[in-house]
Amino acid sequence: MARPLTLVDLLIALALVAAVVVLFAHSHHRKADAILADPVRTPGVLNPDVTQANIRSTVCRHGWTETIRPPTSYTNALKTKQMRQYRERGSLSDYQEDHLISLELGGNPTDPRNLWPEPYPRATEVDQIENELNADVCSGQLTLAEAAARGHAQAHAGIEALRRRARRGGRPRPAAS
Repeated sequence: MARPLTLVDLLIALALVAAVVVLFAHSHHRKADAILADPVRTPGVLNPDVTQANIRSTVCRHGWTETIRPPTSYTNALKTKQMRQYRERGSLSDYQEDHLISLELGGNPTDPRNLWPEPYPRATEVDQIENELNADVCSGQLTLAEAAARGHAQAHAGIEALRRRARRGGRPRPAAS
């Protein structure tokens, strides 16, 4: 015959449920931040057509990135291939095939070494940082090379490190391999 549940049994069960909930929430929160661009597969490639001398007619011109952005058919096929390489099993819609060095910071639009499957919500947060870096380039606060280096580093860093770096305006450190 089973013994009756005691208060200790209930507290232990409650503690186990709480631990599972915390671990589950923590693992989902970490997943997006834990997936970083592989510096070997995706080292980042600059667009040779973008230079500091022509930023006013390229990255600082409203709508310019739309003129060089690759078609979705190209990026979706590449995302599928790269998700296998990165061993990601999620839905394609959970990822953005993102430019490691963004187009607005002088990144190459189609070179696979500059594209990678970046998970949401990280992709959205990084896009905001890239927009800020582009504004800094166009206002003269940063050179194109400085902004591209920061954009490159962010793909290999966690979101919290990026936020801290953006707040203090510090230079990124190269990612450890």
